[in-house]
Amino acid sequence: MRSLRHLLPSAGSLIVFEAAGRLSSFTAAGRELGMTQAAVSYAVRGLEEQLGATLFQRRHRQVSLTEAGERFHADVSLGLSHIRKSAEDLRLQATGGHVTLAASTAFGSFWMMPRLQRFRDELPGIDLRIQTGDRDLDIIAEGIPLAVRGGVPRDWPDYHSLALSDEEIFPVAGPSYLTKFGRPETVEQLATHRLIHLEEPYREAPNWDEWFQSAGASLRNAERGLRINDYAIVIQAVMEGQGIALGWRHLVERLLSTGLLVPVTDHVMKTGTAFYVIWPKNRELSDNARKVRDWLLAQA
Repeated sequence: MRSLRHLLPSAGSLIVFEAAGRLSSFTAAGRELGMTQAAVSYAVRGLEEQLGATLFQRRHRQVSLTEAGERFHADVSLGLSHIRKSAEDLRLQATGGHVTLAASTAFGSFWMMPRLQRFRDELPGIDLRIQTGDRDLDIIAEGIPLAVRGGVPRDWPDYHSLALSDEEIFPVAGPSYLTKFGRPETVEQLATHRLIHLEEPYREAPNWDEWFQSAGASLRNAERGLRINDYAIVIQAVMEGQGIALGWRHLVERLLSTGLLVPVTDHVMKTGTAFYVIWPKNRELSDNARKVRDWLLAQA
């Protein structure tokens, strides 16, 4: 059987092909890679001869991928991306480097930001990078060492996990709203107020209907009220006096302590799930990533 060394194109030719396909230009690819246009063209021609396929349609001062070229380019781009991320991960483990934490925008805004100066004071040698997204990132594929995620560990068989905070939910309002409309004295009265609904597009989150059911009541006219798909904007609307929203304890506790938010009722919904710090089982954490993980857990 012929070895991979003889079957696979050289890494250099694949890198040139990826750049030329991405930029649709041999000249631009050469500029990016520090090569001449002629050298790029020569490398691509050699790759086509080795594969026995035409990868580019050549026109005057313009190139474009053929159908075969597009398929091959997608695979090459994905493969080089995985190699790059793996190499960066190994390099970071060897040199320390920065530590990336993947989390929701709400966690970054309301949990991490108020603690960021404490983090800098206690871990001054670590460059923390917070990567937020609308949905939970695949941190194994992305090469990210740590993430904060809500749910139950059995849903993440490829990750280690340690609990950061139980999920506890209760209504919150801004002082200006309560001054204008009064504070509801019962759960039933709360149902008549202006409620702000979180319409989470990707992560599952309890809604007002579920909260009222946990309190032994029902929400009439459940479709009424302001609806927002970003929790950071939900909280901003509450602080501006636009209505009452559900507050997750671990996210709103600092806003409660400063008086920017006020709890509205005594009932707290406990879902039985929690928020966890997670990290992949398939690779060791760097010393700095381990320190960040331990620091996060110490804040709970």
